[in-house]
Amino acid sequence: MKRVNIIGAGLAGLSCALTLARFGVPSRLVSPQPSERAQSVMAEGGLNAVLDVMGEADTLEEHFEDTMRGGCYLADPNAVWGMVCEAPEIVRDYIALGVPFQTEGGRLVQRNFGGQKKKRTVYAKSSTGKVLVTSLVDAVRRLEAQGVVERLAWHELSGLSIHGGTCNGAWIRDACLNQMSFAPGPVVIACGGYAGIFGSRNTGTTVNTGDATSLAYASGVELANLEFVQYHPTTVLITGKRMLITEAARGEGGRLYTVRNGEPWYFMEEKYPELGNLMPRDVVSREEEAVMADPTCSGVVWLDMRGLTRSVWNDRLSDLRNEIIHYLRIDPAREPVPVEPGIHYCMGGICVDAGHRTNVANLYAAGECAAQYHGANRLGANSLLGATYGGRVAARSVVADFDSFDWPDEPAEIPNDLVIGPLETPTCDSSVDARIHELLGASMGMKRDEASLKAALRDLDLIDASGATGRARNRVSFAKAIVASALSREESRGAHFRADFPQTREDMRATTVCSFDGVGPQIQQRPIPEKRLGGDAS
Repeated sequence: MKRVNIIGAGLAGLSCALTLARFGVPSRLVSPQPSERAQSVMAEGGLNAVLDVMGEADTLEEHFEDTMRGGCYLADPNAVWGMVCEAPEIVRDYIALGVPFQTEGGRLVQRNFGGQKKKRTVYAKSSTGKVLVTSLVDAVRRLEAQGVVERLAWHELSGLSIHGGTCNGAWIRDACLNQMSFAPGPVVIACGGYAGIFGSRNTGTTVNTGDATSLAYASGVELANLEFVQYHPTTVLITGKRMLITEAARGEGGRLYTVRNGEPWYFMEEKYPELGNLMPRDVVSREEEAVMADPTCSGVVWLDMRGLTRSVWNDRLSDLRNEIIHYLRIDPAREPVPVEPGIHYCMGGICVDAGHRTNVANLYAAGECAAQYHGANRLGANSLLGATYGGRVAARSVVADFDSFDWPDEPAEIPNDLVIGPLETPTCDSSVDARIHELLGASMGMKRDEASLKAALRDLDLIDASGATGRARNRVSFAKAIVASALSREESRGAHFRADFPQTREDMRATTVCSFDGVGPQIQQRPIPEKRLGGDAS
């Protein structure tokens, strides 16, 4: 059976498979773990959509403008408009699949989220990602039983078959049997973000190392906006990674403070009286860093949730409370929680157009691995929306291109360049990985400068010259692409702050596109449409 290859089985991959099936196109879901352990499951806060069930006269234009402003006007307005317009339909589709979004008195409710003045976030307590993935897993399981979807869990992408700028399939490794097979067909990469390349500083699953994206980059696929790595202001360190305390806690009334001159100082409320603790994440994270370094302050930032009502804890944030008690031995209803910024989301990734097509024909990307909707900084609760919508759009593009796909014969032999590198067992604790984590941590913090970025590039070049192979070599090349992208953007915008270029420059309102020439990263700036092309809210 002719199938589309979907690399990744989280929200974007599942959404893509389900949409393809609605058009009668079979697919193959390839993932290193079952969907139930995908990164998407860890998303807590909710999903944005203009439903206006709270009586605040919310509009599509406001969701559009909040998203564009939150991303510092670096996203394609056409893509963003398409996403916000389809968001209400996406919520209705999830409800039809049985998602138990929060209700009160039988009526759907929405809550506040960062960077937005209107209540437009639907949610399922603090486990929204988990219930969304569960609903799609159930729908896709039925398609598996019918043979429409073939699921290959415990499998991974080992290579892309690209000839003359066209992808005709993927090499897939069975991680249990260590066997390679060729899967002909269009390829949709939906593998999640690359925060794992930063090591224990990130809040995501440790499986998300960015390997599929780095492999695509090494194969000639363009990447975009890699410098925009979001630090979330409320994380806590646990074994091997950071745990996220969802922004929903602040949406429900949680307050950030430090102790200054012996007294609690609710610094966000004083500095930003309009949105206070719900300012965009980059702003909150940098303010935290500043007060932690302030000699008049205690050096610790606390999230104070003691003012939240019993009904909020029981009905909306019970999962979060249980997590904090379990991992920190702190009851947040009675004690403040010490927090600090941690790497949470990658706005950059594989460069795609509004249809989620890459620069390689028959190769698409969706979800966090694709740079599309979030510009320089993602708006809170737009990630689940972007993943779901992106999977749908990529599927529609595949359907439009499907009849013209030239199906290849299966290659007789595994290409030589796949035998050594991709057959290695993935590892995140090798000496090369440790050095990458160290260099990225030193150069890609919340504040960057030319000296530290150039130093990181020099040291990454030394690792490359030492003879790293396979995944390790791809990770080094990918790390260099991230640092080179940050070095090229001589301004501060959203999640990218240059201490030596603290101002935002209008002449740099462009997409940073990075390509690999076989030696190192090549950077160019690509213009962004000034205005969206189609339609208004009517």
